[in-house]
Amino acid sequence: MFLSILDVISRWAIPMLLFLVPLWGIIKKVPVYEAFVEGAEEGFGVGVKIIPFLVGMLVSISVFRASGALDVVSHACEPLLVRLGAPAEVLPLAFMRPLSGSGVLGMATELMKTFGPDSFIGRLASTMQGSTDTTFYVLTVYFGSVGISKYRYSVITGLVADISGLIASIYICNALFR
Repeated sequence: MFLSILDVISRWAIPMLLFLVPLWGIIKKVPVYEAFVEGAEEGFGVGVKIIPFLVGMLVSISVFRASGALDVVSHACEPLLVRLGAPAEVLPLAFMRPLSGSGVLGMATELMKTFGPDSFIGRLASTMQGSTDTTFYVLTVYFGSVGISKYRYSVITGLVADISGLIASIYICNALFR
């Protein structure tokens, strides 16, 4: 019963928002279409403004992977993470997660094709993706779009949160699935 109600709510949530937001604007006498066009124009400007930041980040990620630095870092940290209970196969995923969400999604898909989505590695990869964030992407896109240039403490805070999420993922998956 609860699941069927939740299914109906999730199926109708976005259509209802798409109906209610313009309706609310009309009730408040806001020129809805003009406000939408103005917001889209502003969003396009922000998109153009962040392109250099995105290109720089994507080039850096490509160089990091192609140079073999990802493999070197993974092999150096392998004994520590294996001691924590993480299989070596998820190490590249753990290191790439702060950099690229789409790259990690591809890595996780490969892990799940190889080991299966219900395997320990598949579950750990999924939990790691849900427990950590793309810190450098967030800093690049969001901070770059509003012109914040001093974000040293944000990098440190984001990476500490990513490490905490990684450790929590390993602990929780070991407790629940092993």
